[in-house]
Amino acid sequence: METLNIDQIQKILIHRYPFLLVDKVINLEPGKKGTGIKNVTINEEFFSGHFPEEPIMPGVLIIEAMAQVAAIVVGSETIEKEVKPEEKIGYLAGIKEIKFKRPVRPGDRLEIKVEIVQKLANLFKVKGEARVDEKVCAQGELVFTKGKKGY
Repeated sequence: METLNIDQIQKILIHRYPFLLVDKVINLEPGKKGTGIKNVTINEEFFSGHFPEEPIMPGVLIIEAMAQVAAIVVGSETIEKEVKPEEKIGYLAGIKEIKFKRPVRPGDRLEIKVEIVQKLANLFKVKGEARVDEKVCAQGELVFTKGKKGY
């Protein structure tokens, strides 16, 4: 099992601050599964409006973090190859039965586990789960495609 640091992650993902939602990847099996870590801090821009009196990480950003970890799992197969930036693009194509079980707050260490459960050409079905302190915060399935800009 491999581990990726932020420099290696940025070679795979085109996302950057403030939308890069993965700090580290552990237990990576390229093309199969992996676990991403997001250290959630009060300095995240979204906390200024969601919600100032009771800051919680928006659910759509938890989904996005799952999608980014999935993209890393798929993209890690080609990390040593020269890949054009436009070929690194991945698009979220579907969200299935995502359930939110508990909020994610500043100071939490979000652990995002994903597994590629089906692959058909450039289409990937992913099972994902986000946890804080071993407790499930969100879980469900995502479908995404990788390819050129604009599909």
